[in-house]
Amino acid sequence: MGNLSIITEFLLMEFSSSRELQVLHAVLFLLIYLAALLGNLLTCAAIITDPHLHYPMYFFLSNLSFVDIGNISVTLPKFIVNTLCGVQSLSLLGCAAQMFFFLFFAATEYALLVAMSYDRYVAICQPLHYGIIMTPARCLWAAAGSWLSGLLYSAVHTGNMFRLPFSGSNVIHQFFCDVPHVLKVSASDVFNTEFILIAVTACFLLCCFAFLIATYARIFSSVLKIPSVEGRYKAISTCSPQLIILMLFLSSSIMAVFRDTSDTSPIQNLLTAMTYTTLPPLLNPLIYSLRNQKVTAAMGKMIKRMLFLKKHSSLKT
Repeated sequence: MGNLSIITEFLLMEFSSSRELQVLHAVLFLLIYLAALLGNLLTCAAIITDPHLHYPMYFFLSNLSFVDIGNISVTLPKFIVNTLCGVQSLSLLGCAAQMFFFLFFAATEYALLVAMSYDRYVAICQPLHYGIIMTPARCLWAAAGSWLSGLLYSAVHTGNMFRLPFSGSNVIHQFFCDVPHVLKVSASDVFNTEFILIAVTACFLLCCFAFLIATYARIFSSVLKIPSVEGRYKAISTCSPQLIILMLFLSSSIMAVFRDTSDTSPIQNLLTAMTYTTLPPLLNPLIYSLRNQKVTAAMGKMIKRMLFLKKHSSLKT
């Protein structure tokens, strides 16, 4: 039992032993982090400041942008600081916090995508009842329910993972505290309980996935019945960003959950993790800016307004 309580910190994996490559990786991921942060902050600011975007679809999008900011901020900043400082260690408490927030934001994003798909379903399939069904109060409850479900999901999994001491090696072949790698060094009781929790969660997620498939099937069925080409294009353009983001999130999640960490090299695991942790927060704002003219126009207006105020203040001084 004495050996089980020895692990008070974990050693995370680094990309390279070369100091030059470490600095290069840190700078590269710092640029990725800043780009994702800027894109999502601009999206949130544009939606909040533009009255034309005060609709349920954009309300959910602003929540999604906040989630993406939190998601990428859980892993990358710590990795960048550790790489620049040449540090690999992460305390047990730090590992628990990282896992908690990573699961929290991932689960919340999934719940928000379900709410967003229902919003598009009502808008396209029941347009006359949209204002009655998607009221501000219901949208607020849907967003609050998404955040709460993410909180409960994360609390249950993290609480189970860290309820007993860890045994074995404290080396994690990953750049952050990823569930599969931490599970390898957990106690057998924790592993068995986590397996049951994952099985129950998988059933619930599959039900949500079936709901998503049915929703988008109904949406595309209704779109095909629209007589005019312009009407079909307009309907598709309002739901295609959500669908692209959903596919990106699901492919990243499948990559994270179903990859076999034992049969792949540590570097391959590292690159895979970088893909599913950085791509969705980085690409989501780009998808919406490129596919949604209203968001692009609102961003342009906001940037022009900021530049005008800056120019006006400099002329005064």
